[in-house]
Order: sequence, then structure tokens, then C-alpha cells
Amino acid sequence: MFFTNIFKLGHKCSHEHVTPDRECGYCPDCGKFIRNEWYITRCACCGVKLKTVIRNGLIVPQHKYCINCGSENFLVEKIGQINFIDINFAVLVKKIANEENVLCATTRCWQEKTDAQPKLLVQYL
Repeated sequence: MFFTNIFKLGHKCSHEHVTPDRECGYCPDCGKFIRNEWYITRCACCGVKLKTVIRNGLIVPQHKYCINCGSENFLVEKIGQINFIDINFAVLVKKIANEENVLCATTRCWQEKTDAQPKLLVQYL
């Protein structure tokens, strides 16, 4: 146990337990709120979908030139909802979301602080 703590000293969480089928969720390893974002690259000339990879933190096509027209220019497009056709071309980016910008399918409630005691509900038998 002591050796595992030493090696995790400079460890950065990769959020691998946040499943890609959900839009967002909390990482069970680090406790941060993670938003899944899908990106796809297209050729700027002909618009064909290109296989997307992440190199040095940038979203780029796998090959330098388009397989359809030979152009080296490309566009990065953010996909809101992934489908089974685009899954072969898209790349998943897991971003840490700010607590202010949490607009996922979650419900939050709060109670304002007051001096009054809450009343008990009447129970009928």
C-alpha cells in the first residue's frame, strides 16, 4: 500500500470510470464533475468525415491528407449526440465542468435557512 501511494503522487485522473454513454457524471476516482464531449473532423474541401485522434492535446485527423480529395485542411465539429455511424470517426473528450455550468439531467434542491422549526406532516390512519 505504501508503494502505490508513492507512484500515485504525480498521477492525473483519466476519468476512465465515467461511461461514454452518458452526457455527464461524477468521476468515482477523483469526485469531479465530468462532461463527455464528442468531436469529429471533416475535410474542409469536400466535407467527408475523417478518422479523428488526439495528438498532443489537439483534435486532428488520423491522416495528414484527405483520402477523398487530398486536401490537408480540416474542420473540427462538436457532436451533441453520438450515433452508431459516427462512432468510428469520432473521438471522446472528457472535460471537467465548473459547478456553475452544470446543466446535465440532474435535479438540485435546497432549503433556505430560517429560524422557524419545520412542521410535521399529519398522518391519518
